[in-house]
Amino acid sequence: MSHSLPAPRTGSHDLPVSPALDDFMRTAWADNPLPADIRVPSYGVTPARRARLAARFPGERLVIPAGALAVRSNDTDHRFRPHTGYAWLTGLTGEEQAGHVLVLEPDGDERHEAVLYLRPRSPRTGHEFYRDRRYGEFWVGRRPDLAEATRMTGIRCAHLDAWEKLLTGPQPPVRVLGGVDPSVDELLSTRGAFPPGRSAPAGLAAVLSELRLVKDPWETGQLQHAVDATVAGFEDVVRSLPQALQHPRGERWIEGVFDLRARLEGNGPGYSTIAAAGAHACVLHWIRNDGPLDRDRLLLLDAGVETDSLYTADITRTLPLSGRFSPVQRSVYELVLAAQEAGIAALRPGARFRDFHMAAMRIIAEGLHEWGVLSMSADEALDADNGLYRRYTLCSSGHMLGMDVHDCAQARANTYLDGRLEVGQVLTVEPGLYLQPDDETLPRSLRGIGVRIEDDLVITADGARLMSSALPRTADDIEEWMATLLDS
Repeated sequence: MSHSLPAPRTGSHDLPVSPALDDFMRTAWADNPLPADIRVPSYGVTPARRARLAARFPGERLVIPAGALAVRSNDTDHRFRPHTGYAWLTGLTGEEQAGHVLVLEPDGDERHEAVLYLRPRSPRTGHEFYRDRRYGEFWVGRRPDLAEATRMTGIRCAHLDAWEKLLTGPQPPVRVLGGVDPSVDELLSTRGAFPPGRSAPAGLAAVLSELRLVKDPWETGQLQHAVDATVAGFEDVVRSLPQALQHPRGERWIEGVFDLRARLEGNGPGYSTIAAAGAHACVLHWIRNDGPLDRDRLLLLDAGVETDSLYTADITRTLPLSGRFSPVQRSVYELVLAAQEAGIAALRPGARFRDFHMAAMRIIAEGLHEWGVLSMSADEALDADNGLYRRYTLCSSGHMLGMDVHDCAQARANTYLDGRLEVGQVLTVEPGLYLQPDDETLPRSLRGIGVRIEDDLVITADGARLMSSALPRTADDIEEWMATLLDS
């Protein structure tokens, strides 16, 4: 049995297939080729991406797996999403990419040829197409054949079986994107792709992240589409609030409404939707979404649509479920908004990545001092040896955004966290205050209030453009926006 192609998966409740039925299933099928002009949407930009990556590793074989299916329960797999590096280099983003491998093969003159090893369409002369629940066309849908995949991507495509055969005979130095597909890691190790006692050389993940830090115009357009679809999803949520307020799991109602928009407009949500009502908003990554909604409390909605090309938005709004902020809620909201405004004002080419966070945190620390929550000055609180303000805000105020919601996370610190902003980078600015319901350092009126305001921005020559400007941010504008949607 090939290492690359596992045995067909059949279910314990499958009906037996007689020889007569098997013979009948293999006959009388019409051709149904894909359109000759079909191309992946990023067809025009992926060759340059592969060339940039290959140039960083002359003479080395680069192995970039799509990833493997993961079992959710018994014979049911999780929905598959290809690894971002694989999708960025090939343009292939579909669920049928599981198990595929992109190889950039050195050709001897410091150049590389891209070869895509994939599982092609099952021939109707076999039985996989109708019997294999995991890969059969009748069970999970059609895959391209090798010629179709080559036309779609502009990459020479070979059968996945040939990937194992590639690892015979003399081998060039190999660098793999490890931890993505265990079978690929194991095969490279057992075939002696690395010197005895040594693991795969590092660096490929970091370089892939660093190459993606600056977005080209096509990518920025994809991100804007994701943002626009996300804005529509937030509008859907506000319109649904009367029904959601009546349900004992109103947070789930909110999640379902947004995720419906995400599936209609793209691949789905780019990450698990956070629909956090009341004190749940003080849990930074609340995704249980199993609580009710209270008209007297706030809803923190952190959600993003992922496009079919796998670029995701990441937006947060904190909304008064009554349609109006109470005086205390407005006070907290306006402090967070002022912090976000300070962070946005710090965005410009050449600024340190960490500058916008510190600008936002100064406003937070000053506000907490004015409220009497922090007895010390903002300067004291912001000192690296102190940081007590973080009890109430905890996390960073933003991150790079792209095909991953926390994009380019494997980049080295000097190019990202300790680096400087460049034109074309896309990032979030998202300060928050999370005033825990059991925090005795807070006055009771503030306990259980969580507010985050998050927007997506692209760095421009003279600052930054707010990509999510279609969603209101001020307290007054949010109240007016909600009233308009609820009356429509």
